[in-house]
Formats: sequence, C-alpha cells, structure tokens
Amino acid sequence: MDQKNITQGIESSLFIQKHSALIRIWHWTTFLVLSASLITVLINSTILNPRDNIGLVQNQLKGKGVTVSEEQAFAVSHEYEDKMWNVHKLLGFGLAFLLLSRVLIELLQPDEEKIRTRIKNAMGRFKLNDENKAKYRHFLNVKRLYLLFYLILLLMALTGLGLAFGRELGFNRQLHNTLKTIHSVLQYFMYAFVLIHLVGVFFAENSKDRGIVSGMINGNYSIK
Repeated sequence: MDQKNITQGIESSLFIQKHSALIRIWHWTTFLVLSASLITVLINSTILNPRDNIGLVQNQLKGKGVTVSEEQAFAVSHEYEDKMWNVHKLLGFGLAFLLLSRVLIELLQPDEEKIRTRIKNAMGRFKLNDENKAKYRHFLNVKRLYLLFYLILLLMALTGLGLAFGRELGFNRQLHNTLKTIHSVLQYFMYAFVLIHLVGVFFAENSKDRGIVSGMINGNYSIK
C-alpha cells in the first residue's frame, strides 16, 4: 500500500474512533468508581481526619456533661475514619474487578478497536512525515497516557489488595508500610491523570475536535 492509499484511510482507521457498548459501560463505571474512591481519600484526609476532630469530639461531649481524654476522643473520631476506609476498600475491590474486566474486553474487541492496533496504525502514519504528523503525535501521546493510566491502576490495585489481605498473606509490618507508601504516592499520579484527562476533553470539546464525550456515549466520534 502506497502513501496515498494510507493517507486516504486515515479517517476510517485512526481519527474515527468507534467504542463498543462494553467499552462505554466500562468507561463510565470506572469513572464513577474511581471518582468515589478518590473522594473517600480526600474526605478522610480532611473532614474525617481523626487528629483534627479530637477537639470537636471533646467539645461536643463536654456540652453533654461528659469529659473525655484526647486518647478517648481520638478513638471515637478514628472510628468514623475506619468506616470510610471500609468504603474505600470496597471501591478498591470494584476497581480491581474493572481492571480485570478491561483486559477481558480488550481480548473480545474487534481487532480494529484494540488499543494495540490503534497505536500500531498511528505509529505507521507517524512515519509518513506528512502534514498530519502533529495529529499523529498527539494521538500517540494520548494512547500512551492511557497505557500509563492502566499501569498506575494496576499498581494501585495490587498494592491495595496487598494492604487488604496482607495479614492473611503473612506480610510483615515493613512490607505493609512499603505497600501503603507506594499506594499513597500512586494516588497523586491518578489525580494528575484525571485532571489532565478532564482538561484535555474540555479543550477538545471547545475546538474542532469536539464530539469526544458524545462518542463515549453513542459509540462514535471523529477527529477532524
């Protein structure tokens, strides 16, 4: 196939994105579960931070004629934090399941809709060095960012499962703390991805590339 034929096939193979029903359902379900998971972390780091609520618990009980020590107040406030972490844990299980299901969906996808195929096609067009080279580079960078997202999600799922079942698996405290640190650091990369993704979609929807959101709803969009 010569360069002319390849270029003529751009619109159908690269810049017109088709999304199967499974991908669309997976995308929005993952968005909701991931958002809820990140929100639980933010709530526990702010509103339900046990040490920040010690004085609140003491003052509330004092108003009822009950005096408690800081240690006792901490135990009460910590209980609410634990409840929220239990919610976070359940959401984490949901994300692990969604990650596994994404692998299965990828295997069931038509070949032209697989990430590997789209990246391969984009790389082939990138080598053409024609006037669309900037678009090819942008497409490749977006797909690479998605791959990075899946890698971060995988590491978060593995470390999260390690924290959830570490005791049953016989993990010592040092390993537990290491997993906790990695899991905590990865969340900031996830915040960054979500922010970049939302900003990118916002600018695309307000430019000639509009249609990304509707495409993830109805299954098709074209980048012109």
